[in-house]
Amino acid sequence: MRLDDIMMADKDRDDEDVDLLTKVKPKTKRPPLYKVMLLNDDFTPMEFVVHVLERFFGLNHAQAFEIMLTVHKKGLAVVGVFSHEIAETKVAQVMDFARRHQHPLQCTMEKEE
Repeated sequence: MRLDDIMMADKDRDDEDVDLLTKVKPKTKRPPLYKVMLLNDDFTPMEFVVHVLERFFGLNHAQAFEIMLTVHKKGLAVVGVFSHEIAETKVAQVMDFARRHQHPLQCTMEKEE
């Protein structure tokens, strides 16, 4: 191999290194979050709602009671903000639990803006 060939090979490698160093990394976006909400109805007992909030959202009794009152007075309350998969799971768990206990409690999710 001649010296010129070696220098050209090194120059090509240097150009590749420069290209790699100057490439812009694409910015990654955080996945969207979803609000999980409980909706008021005239039939589900308040104690049941408090129990649901404690069991599925990890709230203490005072926090659960306060959110239950918000649901009762305002018609709905956000009970947590989660990734899509977790929000979907929470909604399904609450709806299934309410159905099994014969309560019409509604739980929904919507994308946070």
